[in-house]
Amino acid sequence: MKLGFKEKLSYGLGAIGKDMVYMLSASYVLYYFQDVLGVNAIAMGIILMAARVFDAFNDPIMGIVVAKTKTRWGKFRPWLMIGTITNAVILFLMFACPPTLSASGLVAYAAVTYILWGVTYTMMDIPYWSMIPAFTRSGKEREGLTTLARSCAGVGSALVTIFTVMIVSGIGKIIVGADATAQQIEIAGFKWFALIVSILFVVFITITCINIKEQATVDMESPSVGQMFKALITNDQAMVIVISIVLINTCIYITSNLVIYFFKYDFGGEGWKGSYTLFNMFGGAVQILSMMLFYPLLRKFASNVKIFYICLTSAMIGYAVLFAIAFINMSNVFILFIPGFFIFAANGVLQVLTTVFLANTVDYGDLKNHRRDESVIFSMQTFVVKLASGVAALIASICLSLNNLKSETGSDVEEAYDFAKDVAESSKLGLRMTMTIIPIIGLIIAVILFWKKFILTEQKMEEITAELKAR
Repeated sequence: MKLGFKEKLSYGLGAIGKDMVYMLSASYVLYYFQDVLGVNAIAMGIILMAARVFDAFNDPIMGIVVAKTKTRWGKFRPWLMIGTITNAVILFLMFACPPTLSASGLVAYAAVTYILWGVTYTMMDIPYWSMIPAFTRSGKEREGLTTLARSCAGVGSALVTIFTVMIVSGIGKIIVGADATAQQIEIAGFKWFALIVSILFVVFITITCINIKEQATVDMESPSVGQMFKALITNDQAMVIVISIVLINTCIYITSNLVIYFFKYDFGGEGWKGSYTLFNMFGGAVQILSMMLFYPLLRKFASNVKIFYICLTSAMIGYAVLFAIAFINMSNVFILFIPGFFIFAANGVLQVLTTVFLANTVDYGDLKNHRRDESVIFSMQTFVVKLASGVAALIASICLSLNNLKSETGSDVEEAYDFAKDVAESSKLGLRMTMTIIPIIGLIIAVILFWKKFILTEQKMEEITAELKAR
């Protein structure tokens, strides 16, 4: 049965909610604990990376649990709802850390809440993406829904990326007063903004669960842990996409983790929050347009594989231009829109493409290994995206520690501004290089890997679909 507008809208709302939650954690948890609460940058990097190692075991197990689930509501929706509610609670607690804790207490609090956040996010994210092959037909319908979901996810990410700093500042001033210290304002602001995001998350996913139903139940044998890893290893195309997702997202998250420090300590100025918000607003708009308009337009003239190469090249050009621009007078934020366009546009399309490619590997694995492992394959997507954020956070934390980029805890706005002016040029250079050179290297590796190993062209997928129907 063809998907209706209500189903598409409901699924898209779920993507908005879950990516609002994800982006708040991915882009601001390091800043919140390190710059606002004063936790050691290296300690935070180790925590974020260790949580991702833990997910190496948690995510695949969750994929198996979903595969074994049989209820009157299907195998996906129960876990989607349970994961959403628990993750929303943990998100709020993570950004409601008591500032009076000792240094070791802050580290422990950050470690426990962030690991629990990762576990509960997995409970929700795996069934969300695993639903696609179960209630869509292969081909254009699946690709169309994937594009819609990724576009909506981009909206959710953009909303948080654009407005977090300004909303946190506004809420904080209302709660504790405009004359409070910068630290007190941000502590209160992050706490209540996280609550707002958590509530929206639960509401949107509830709408998804009510209106989305599995149109076809894939009858598959639930694999053991050993069988699952064997299936992933034998699905060489899934592994190519998984590694590519790690590389691409690591580059993206390195930049997203450090861009707030770039504006605060390098671009500088008392109005850095306004410039940061404006830049993210532009980037968010470009990213959404790239999903909704640029990608469909490119699809009229080029295959997904060619578009993939175009986007990787565009991102590398953007990073190179950003690095060059950083050495000139950056008093005007609009000049940063030039590299921002290349990077954000590429990122938006790449998020769609990697999901389409990953969904196609399910059919490839069915033909090659005689089993459809949606949950297993998509559990790897959840893991590798979080792994990328962990690697990026570790790299970012090392950069922050080496370059001594951190506000004086408890300082007021004027003192924080004075500190930013005193940041050494060598520290600014280290920040710029980490934000640009490392991502370029990662993207070059992704291009080489994809060029040598990826075989699921559109013609190949047509052949696979035909063989599966014949079988």
